[in-house]
Amino acid sequence: MDFKLASVDSLIIYFGNEISADISSKVKNAYLSLQKLNCEGIIEIIPSYSSIFITYDIFKYDYEKVVELLKNSITTKSNESNDEKVVNIDVYYGVEVGLDLEDMSTKTDLSIQEIIDIHSNKLYDVYAIGFLPGFAYLASVDQRIAMPRLSSPRKQIPKGSVSIADTQTAVYPQASPGGWNIIGRTALELFDKNLDSLSPLSVGNKVKFNSISKEEFLSQGGIL
Repeated sequence: MDFKLASVDSLIIYFGNEISADISSKVKNAYLSLQKLNCEGIIEIIPSYSSIFITYDIFKYDYEKVVELLKNSITTKSNESNDEKVVNIDVYYGVEVGLDLEDMSTKTDLSIQEIIDIHSNKLYDVYAIGFLPGFAYLASVDQRIAMPRLSSPRKQIPKGSVSIADTQTAVYPQASPGGWNIIGRTALELFDKNLDSLSPLSVGNKVKFNSISKEEFLSQGGIL
């Protein structure tokens, strides 16, 4: 772990300088151990791909004291008691909502059904939350369906769109501009003001996408 001062009341802990499963695991375990610390002087803990950003109360700690506290509290090793919550997300992969499925089929030489099967037959790790509230970066997509971002981003991506960019996949929690490849849509709310975390997803969770029919999607409140 490498501690760096970020501002008068914040610091960043670095666990490496690349995006990998090993470093993501260290970030996840450290994040979970910090959550359990429940220290009044720690105000905010924000994990990312290879680092954790922390803000703290300067009336309780100076930089040296908070670093000492964190060094004595953080573990990057897996704790068997850590719950690995699996969040199931039902997805309708029809071409009327999977805006890039046909193009991806051409580029990958896979049928649309093969793309759907590959995407939905895997568990994904939540690496980070960002870009939009509730927007979770999930990895890693099978290399057969990995796809670069669109050369020209769309001005408006519909809420609930399930997408792929490079080896990551995600769900747009609300309508927004975006350049990821759209392969389907879910009716699940990924941004919920009623939740303390504002989203059913957080770092440390796993995500399973489940292919559902158009009728099931509509019955869940989905909008075409």
